[in-house]
Amino acid sequence: MDFQNTREFAQQLDAKDKLAKYRDEFIFPHVNGKQVIYFTGNSLGLQPKRTKAYVDEVMDDWAKLAVEGHFYADKPWWDYQERFAAPLSKIVGALPSEVTVMNTLTVNLHLLMVSFYRPIKKRYKIICEEKAFPSDQYMIQTQVKFHGFDPADAIVEIKRRKGEHNIRLEDVLATIDQVGDELALVLIGGVNYYTGQVFDMKTITKAGQAAGAYVGWDLAHAAGNIALELHDWNVDFAAWCSYKYMNSGPGNASGCFVHEMHHNDLDLPRFAGWWGHNKERRFLMEPQFNPVRGADGWQVSNLPILSLAPYLASVEMFDEVGMPALIQKRDQITSYLEFILHEIDHEVHGNFEILTPTEPAERACQLSVFLHGEGRALFDYLMKAGVIVDWREPNVIRLAPVPFYCSYEDMYEFGQVLKAGILSHKK
Repeated sequence: MDFQNTREFAQQLDAKDKLAKYRDEFIFPHVNGKQVIYFTGNSLGLQPKRTKAYVDEVMDDWAKLAVEGHFYADKPWWDYQERFAAPLSKIVGALPSEVTVMNTLTVNLHLLMVSFYRPIKKRYKIICEEKAFPSDQYMIQTQVKFHGFDPADAIVEIKRRKGEHNIRLEDVLATIDQVGDELALVLIGGVNYYTGQVFDMKTITKAGQAAGAYVGWDLAHAAGNIALELHDWNVDFAAWCSYKYMNSGPGNASGCFVHEMHHNDLDLPRFAGWWGHNKERRFLMEPQFNPVRGADGWQVSNLPILSLAPYLASVEMFDEVGMPALIQKRDQITSYLEFILHEIDHEVHGNFEILTPTEPAERACQLSVFLHGEGRALFDYLMKAGVIVDWREPNVIRLAPVPFYCSYEDMYEFGQVLKAGILSHKK
């Protein structure tokens, strides 16, 4: 498509957008009395309007039924997470039995590593990406130390080549081959939080398993954002937060995936809890753990229903729309944003550098832009003008045009505000 940097053209795209009506399903903050342009759904998604009804339902059941809400609420609490199985499995490309919702992301990754990081003297190394999200770095470091190994030796980071912003697939595969029979686990973020690069999870999973390792993925920036086929890719395990593209609220519950090939392996270690016990026998209070055969068998604690309610509201919205429609708009609106950035760069004689890959298969709903010659003052200008973006040192802004609630006119308007901000600093 031949894009144009005009408001009229952007409005024409909005008029043809089949998802445009969902913009009104979300609550936007306001700055100076004006609705913001919101680019930080890769950090915290906007609140869906329908969320309040789901939370109120739980509060009403608690008020009216108290403890009996576990069994007699319209959505009984004792199996509340089972309502996620069908819609969430479509979002991540899994069987319904392979997904569950519990805890928070890093907690779940730690719990999953109990099962899937089982180092021995010879096979103990973990491969991760350079500049992984700090929480992943801390988690992996402490897991390695817990098992008595030196992180400097046991953790192998895949590096970017000099002068490049993204990691090459051939370098990932070469690193797996080099580590060889010392490799215990590959654990990478499916979408890099800083650059927005999407990794070839299918190819990397196959290579890691061929080397004799387990392969897991942190899908914090991938779930609800890209097409996932976790079951068909044979991924061992994965986890994701729900508050970015999946709009469930700050710090909310995490989703988990465990491939069905592991469901009946009762010798696989795990940290067990009551809620992972055989559902039909849970209230017999038996002394020996008998796990549910499925991802629910990794559950530990009673469910945080007030956290799950907003997530369920969002998941059911995803089920209405479907990932194919979201991805179709994601690709077009991201391309339009990229076009706008290049247009503004030309108009202001700037020096923007988009760190995110240009290939559609290697990027999703994020463009990370290195604003050479600009500084924090430009970020402050954008925020005061009602454009909510994310700043990363030294001078990178991350822009996520989320297809559920961002419009094409937002992209055009952002370009005008960006241009005004740059020109005002050059005077």
